[in-house]
Amino acid sequence: MATEIKVPVLPESVSDATIATWHKKAGDAVKRDENLVDLETDKVVLEVPSTVDGVIKEIKFEEGATVNSQQVLAIIEEGAAAEAAPAESGSQGKEAPAAGAEEVQPKPEAKRADDKAPASTKPQPVSGGKTADLPPGARFTAESKGIDPSQVEGTGRRGAVTKEDLLNYASGKTQGVSGGARPEERVPMTRIRKRIAERLMQSKESIAMLTSFNEVNLGKVMALRKELGEQFQKDHGIKLGFMSFFAKAAANALAKHPVVNASVDGDDIIYHGYADISVAISTDRGLVTPVLRNVERMSFAEIEQGIADFAKKARDGKLGLDDLQGGTFTITNGGTFGSLMSTPIVNPPQSAILGMHAIKERPIVDNGQVVAAPMMYIALSYDHRIIDGKDAVLFLVDIKNQLENPHRMLLGL
Repeated sequence: MATEIKVPVLPESVSDATIATWHKKAGDAVKRDENLVDLETDKVVLEVPSTVDGVIKEIKFEEGATVNSQQVLAIIEEGAAAEAAPAESGSQGKEAPAAGAEEVQPKPEAKRADDKAPASTKPQPVSGGKTADLPPGARFTAESKGIDPSQVEGTGRRGAVTKEDLLNYASGKTQGVSGGARPEERVPMTRIRKRIAERLMQSKESIAMLTSFNEVNLGKVMALRKELGEQFQKDHGIKLGFMSFFAKAAANALAKHPVVNASVDGDDIIYHGYADISVAISTDRGLVTPVLRNVERMSFAEIEQGIADFAKKARDGKLGLDDLQGGTFTITNGGTFGSLMSTPIVNPPQSAILGMHAIKERPIVDNGQVVAAPMMYIALSYDHRIIDGKDAVLFLVDIKNQLENPHRMLLGL
């Protein structure tokens, strides 16, 4: 029995998807729940598993094709054996030779002198590499500059070395032996990367964005992690990182400064009575921002485990649309890549984003004494249409005070 494998029902916010990677080809045997193909949307990569055991009879769309909800991607012959399946993929395959028969390969025809080289054939340096074989202009250039044409990769018809090739070789601009390689590659943007670009431009064009800065002494946080980190990991099975401190401090500060947790909808301001914090995670496909829900009610262990789970799902391409939708505030950590200071861009319809940065020992004055301390610059970019500078500064000061007094934060003070 033939079974159709269809594009999953896409949310209203996602109009279509692009076929990113086929993991199987026509004629392959598949198992139920085995991933067949990855579909890339504007937000995530979706896996489409097989619903039955069988053999892929036909693949309807190639990689790079755009598909919509419920379109048929492939047809599986349920319960069939791999040997019995036709090797098709949108086009007719070659018939296999009869059992015991020897496959006869046709003899290549002699190539005529006027045959053109195949389009896929990479041009080679001119045959023989003799200066006398070059056109007059190129021959004069080779002789006058003392260039051996066999060392030059030709870009002319059928790989012929041109005068320009010789001049570029002489000036070291091409991939000649002495010139050094200058490779270029043009690749299309992924759907996710294009969506990121669109949202960033939307943010810059629609939000009156401003950034405020402060700095935090993380000495006490680091001492607390050193003192309790081993016991924390033993009890909860997860390391105590910095992000849980920042996420918890942000949730507490958002409760005290609700406008920073608000969003704009037309002429209205929506105040959210919960802290759904988007955590920026870098992947090879681009930046994603899965959402930790109700951080104000989460423990440090729950925050750390939630972030770890999201990071693994992001690396494996298994983030779902529900993981990314919503969010009232974002935290991004450029410090993991060594960033000392930046101005993060607000993620609409949110109104603010907190930027963490690298921790560096710097001299500070503490009780009249100059001492070295592990300092971090923090930044808050915000929508100045609804958040005044005072609110932004007080929010950052609140974050700073909590992180510099983590015992008070743990007690909810």
